[in-house]
Amino acid sequence: MSTIKKVEQQAEEKMLHSVNYLEEVLSRIRAGKANIHILDGIRVEYYGNPVPLSNVAAVSTPDAKTITILPWDKNMMKPIEKVILNSDVGITPENNGEIIRLGIPPLTEERRKQLVKQSKAEAENAKVGVRNARRDANEEVKKAVKDGVPKDEGDETEAAVQKLHDKYIKKIDEVLSAKEKEIMTV
Repeated sequence: MSTIKKVEQQAEEKMLHSVNYLEEVLSRIRAGKANIHILDGIRVEYYGNPVPLSNVAAVSTPDAKTITILPWDKNMMKPIEKVILNSDVGITPENNGEIIRLGIPPLTEERRKQLVKQSKAEAENAKVGVRNARRDANEEVKKAVKDGVPKDEGDETEAAVQKLHDKYIKKIDEVLSAKEKEIMTV
């Protein structure tokens, strides 16, 4: 494979990474219904090491307004509860000695607008990542053309990278639109 085609492939990988990262970040934004992904960033101290919550407990959603956490070790109840209280999840856990419940409160209109604004900021960051991948690829192509690659091949690669850019920007807009709809649905 020629170096100029590798540039295109690397650019697409970077753009895809930006979209995947956006999807991951948006999955953690609470949209008024129970979603276990809002707990993905929580780490619990377990034998001296911070581990993901899912490594020490079964996390599930029995209904649309509740997340349940069933620790595999009963001694982990207090540390899990404490970590959730100290996190930015914004939900007070209920501990009955057997299971920890998180009741998802309905979102206010103001909070929904804040979450949409936060989602748009994350989408803009992803778009910047896509644009940077395009810029880097175009610089590599120009360098390759200077080093002897035919100019028409360089132009074709730049056009292909632009098509990839447009495709991934559109994908980011679709992901954002879906998240906005999810957040604003009462």
